[in-house]
Amino acid sequence: MTLAFEGVLFFPVTPFDDSGRIDEAVLESHIRSGVDNGAGGVFVACGTGEFHALDPREVLQAARVAVRATEGRAPVLMGVGGPVATASALAREAQDVGVDGLLLLPPYLVAGPGDGLAAWVEAILAAGDLPVVLYNRGSAVYPPAIVRRLAANPRVIGFKDGVGDLAAVQRIVSEVTAIRTRFLFFNGLLTAELSQGAYRGVGVPLYSSAAFAMAPGVATAFHRAYLAHDEAARLDILNRFYVPLVALRDETPGFGVSLIKAGLRLRGVPVGPVRPPLTDPNPDQLERLASILDVGDELAREHALRTTAGAFG
Repeated sequence: MTLAFEGVLFFPVTPFDDSGRIDEAVLESHIRSGVDNGAGGVFVACGTGEFHALDPREVLQAARVAVRATEGRAPVLMGVGGPVATASALAREAQDVGVDGLLLLPPYLVAGPGDGLAAWVEAILAAGDLPVVLYNRGSAVYPPAIVRRLAANPRVIGFKDGVGDLAAVQRIVSEVTAIRTRFLFFNGLLTAELSQGAYRGVGVPLYSSAAFAMAPGVATAFHRAYLAHDEAARLDILNRFYVPLVALRDETPGFGVSLIKAGLRLRGVPVGPVRPPLTDPNPDQLERLASILDVGDELAREHALRTTAGAFG
């Protein structure tokens, strides 16, 4: 059991209306636009989608919208996490929503040993029949031997790393590939484009792209250069777009999400604010974000022209 992802992995935001409720119309348009721009997978109600701030009904609501918006053109994975009872209930109900799989975000507040983390995953698996991707971050740091144990279940189809310990990731890749010929490995660090060159070197070919949600043109240009091993183009986009974006992101905790929503608002998409405890950018930060997005648009045009010129010799 596995899923195929061809294109940039899209992590949509969750739009809120003036009353603080999920704006389904904006969310559907946002996801449809991402798929139209070539998204290879839609990860709804996950990190960029503010899973931490949604109640279970909202997670399922967002997932229903995502399934409707994609119309089967890309796999849809829904975020699941938190207390074992909550996560298991979400996994059970997700089957009726129509998503293709689950991304297991961490349990909160406590961190158990590897065996306890494995039992948490196994309880979620027992609640339904959907395939799952493990997310290594926060209170869910999976030892290599535990990943191998879980990967023996064919419904555990992938591992996403959000810790950044490349030596541990290399060990996990080795452990899993010893028993599985088809398994998905993802780079899930913030603004993963900045670290993906290193991740590819340890056998992790896939990465999350939060930036795609607000700047699909430049994110797609980067992804195209990455797949083609065009290091000159990849580094050009990194240095001119992603490095300044990361510098701005690092000014304030939580800006990995806040800047994406702000960028969409700058583009005229009424996604509303982030929910607490995250905060929105101040006017100066918004101005700098707008300048970075302008550079991203310019890069998207430049690299599209280079690709076209190359195709015609």
